Amino acid sequence: MINDQFFNIDILLENEKVLISPLLPEHFMALLPVAMEKLLWQFTTAKINTEADFKHYFDTALAEREQKKSYPFAIFDKEKGEFAGSTRYGNIDFQNLRTEIGWTWIKTSLHGTGFNKQCKFLLLQYAFETLLLNRVELKTNVLNERSQKAMIKLGAVQEGVFRKHLVNDDGTIRNTMYFSFINDEWNNTKEEFFKGL
Repeated sequence: MINDQFFNIDILLENEKVLISPLLPEHFMALLPVAMEKLLWQFTTAKINTEADFKHYFDTALAEREQKKSYPFAIFDKEKGEFAGSTRYGNIDFQNLRTEIGWTWIKTSLHGTGFNKQCKFLLLQYAFETLLLNRVELKTNVLNERSQKAMIKLGAVQEGVFRKHLVNDDGTIRNTMYFSFINDEWNNTKEEFFKGL
């Protein structure tokens, strides 16, 4: 599975609360209302202000799967019966057995509810236990303290800051804080931080 076939399979990850499925063109209208929550894009490189902005973002995500650059997902809230956001595996490097979980945005009404934790667990579990990767990275804007605290609560290890790392869509410069999980620590992390899910 750890080759080009990865991008051709339909990955479905779910538990009682969350269904994570491959992002498809038909998800656009279902996700549009969520994407219009401007607070979601405050600290991201992408700045989504209009439906056209989101269409470009959405089409780019679909194209990246075709180009074998990333694997985007739609996130479905099973309890509410509605789509709640998106996430993806990106910067996929099977030669070095690593990937990144990111480009995650979830409707603000679910922030602080543990919903994101459910999603991250499913993605981490698949990365380490099915794909057998060595490393999973997460990153965030150094200004996004809420996101950093959330990553630490998941058991991610803070590694450091990449200075002047990215240029945002609006031309501003972003410093990026990196976090990681590694396979040697996954069983302990799962037991300590994800117990009871």
